[in-house]
Amino acid sequence: MNIAVVLAGGTGQRVGGDMPKQFMDINGIPMIIRTIKAFEEHDEIDMILVVCLEEWNGKLCSLLDKYNVMKVKQIVGQGNTRRESSFNAIKALNDVCKDDDIILIHDAARPNLSYKIIAENIRMAKNTGACETVIPVQDTIVVSMDGLHAHEKPSRDKLYIVQTPQSFKYSIIRHAHNYYLESKRNELKVPDITDDTGLLLFANIPVSLVEGDKFNIKVTSPEDFVLMEAIIK
Repeated sequence: MNIAVVLAGGTGQRVGGDMPKQFMDINGIPMIIRTIKAFEEHDEIDMILVVCLEEWNGKLCSLLDKYNVMKVKQIVGQGNTRRESSFNAIKALNDVCKDDDIILIHDAARPNLSYKIIAENIRMAKNTGACETVIPVQDTIVVSMDGLHAHEKPSRDKLYIVQTPQSFKYSIIRHAHNYYLESKRNELKVPDITDDTGLLLFANIPVSLVEGDKFNIKVTSPEDFVLMEAIIK
């Protein structure tokens, strides 16, 4: 079974407005619906779980009904961090998933997800256990240690921009979350982890790469809405 987890627990403060950004329209359709529909309409996706702001569950349910979304089977509450929100989803799937089932974890704020990227994530996760979607860095990157001076310019051929989905066999992503939490309980030094593949790297689990798309951008600012409205029709 292939399950999509859509993380929609953010408040979108950088965008402004009177609602979380994922519920705002892009050319007349709420962004969260555009994102969910990418999985809803994919032949290989069997089920969708949405992590949502609890006070917006009612709005989400009404939108799922309005747009005839059938594959969303669970809605769970968000955590205080992205990692906690992801873990809430993993725990909610405990009685649903087998160890080899594929979990695709995706940002609700990336509504322009292609059929091909989903298919490649499923294929790679089945073959290697874990993968993340990336695009090569095209610009020169500078490292500054103090925010005032340039200290290093790493080689672009080793740098990639991380997108989502990030996809895993269920047993692997569950183990990575548990390993991180056990390390914290044992008072070991743990880094701040901002995405799911970061958990795997912390646990020394290899992560494969899947080619992404420069138009699979994350909407984080008002300018990004303008871009999305130009890209998505």
